[in-house]
Order: sequence, then C-alpha cells, then structure tokens
Amino acid sequence: MKQGTQGSAGPGRPECGTPGTARVPAQVRAAQAPDDTRERETALPGARGEHTHAERPIPGPRAAVQRSSVRGQILDALRTALVTGELEPGEVYSAPVLGERFGVSATPVREAMQQLALEGAVEVVPNRGFRVVERGARELAELAEVRALIEVPVMLRLARTVPAERWAALRPLAEETVRAAASGCAATYAESDRAFHRALLSLAGNEQLVRTAEDLHRRAQWPLVGGPVRHARADLVADASEHMALLEALIARNLDVVRELVGEHFTGAS
Repeated sequence: MKQGTQGSAGPGRPECGTPGTARVPAQVRAAQAPDDTRERETALPGARGEHTHAERPIPGPRAAVQRSSVRGQILDALRTALVTGELEPGEVYSAPVLGERFGVSATPVREAMQQLALEGAVEVVPNRGFRVVERGARELAELAEVRALIEVPVMLRLARTVPAERWAALRPLAEETVRAAASGCAATYAESDRAFHRALLSLAGNEQLVRTAEDLHRRAQWPLVGGPVRHARADLVADASEHMALLEALIARNLDVVRELVGEHFTGAS
C-alpha cells in the first residue's frame, strides 16, 4: 500500500516488459489520418515538441491507435512509461518522435504531454519537446506527508461509520492488487494500487478529496533520479498484503489495527 501490478496486461491495463514496450491498445492506423494534421496550439507556449537531432529514439514496435480516444490512450501509455522508467528523468522527448513510436501524428502526443506538464510530470522545452522532471527523495517524502495529512483522518473517520458490507464489496480490488504484485509489473501494480485507494476514499462522498488524493498518489509513483525504475516483486507483494490486512480490519471495525496500518503505510512510504 506504499507509493507505488497482475499477470499479463488485459484491456486497458498497462503492459510491462523490457524498455520500449509500453504501448497503446489499438487496431486502426487509418483512423488517425489527414484531419489530425491540423495542429492545435493549446495553453502551453512553446509546447510543439519539435524533433531534436540528438534525441535518442525509443525502441520497440510501433502501434496504431483508434481515432476515438487517441489522446486518452496515448496519455495512459505515457503514464505507464513514466512509472516503469521508460521515459527517463532529465531526458527530452519530442512529440514527432513519440508519435512515430505510437504510429500517430504528433498532435495527440503533444496534447497528452501538455496534460502531463500540467500534472508536473514533464516540463516544456521550447522548440525541442518535453523534459521528464527529475525528482529526489525529499519530494517523495513531502508527497507522503501531504497524503498522510489528507488520507489518514478520512480513513479513521470512515472506519467508524461505514458498515462492514460496504468494505467487503471492495475485497475484489484488494485481491487485484495482490495479483498485480505477483506479476512484478510496477505499472500494473501502480494502477491497481490507485484503484484500491480511490475506492476506499470514495466512500467519503467527496469528489474533490478523491481527485486530489489520486493526483498526489500518481505523483508519488514516478521513479526517483538514480533510483530503481521497478520495485522488487517482494516489495510489491508486501505492499499488497497491507491492502488485504487493512480491508479485513475495516470489515471487523478494529480501529486500533486500522490506525496502525494507515500510519505505517505513510511512514514507510516516506
């Protein structure tokens, strides 16, 4: 349950493997044809992401994407590449090169990168592209502290008020994190981890709380500069076991155990 995956990736799930394998699920390249050549300049100045001659290409097979939800699919793929370290901290990537990687024009890639810039994952390098932000241990510790300030009081309040059957309904999500951890895939685990936390916090009935907490959680999953790009399988399994233990404590309304588990979670994450 710390900052931070299931066997083979299914529909909509990130894929793991050697660098260059993050891809978008798609079938039809033709659907991304001439009308996408109309470049839309949006909120971020200098964010065209032009090709740089010294840029190192991303290896791996090209993949086509469907015209509908092209931007969303690429955004998901880029987020997966961030978690796995395929997009390396400090490196600059251009929209045209990434577009070639995914078999689409530069436009949806640029739009997805602009969203990542708003989230703080990348920064615009005018006339070159987007640089992946370099993060250190201090930032990770600060994110853990903020998450604890937000989530721990909410979890303790919910533990006193939510009936056991509503907690029990979340058991499949906790079990999913266990399967994801067993796969050893950091990107798949990151997705299932967020889904479990999102479901827990959604019981508070505060949509803004859920959005804010998920944004912090996603940021906490990005790799550190010089750190491992993939968590060890044993760490993921231990993390997922905390999900199961917390859920069982919530079902039993064992407030002492709930308090201990959520406290240890954020302390260990920092």
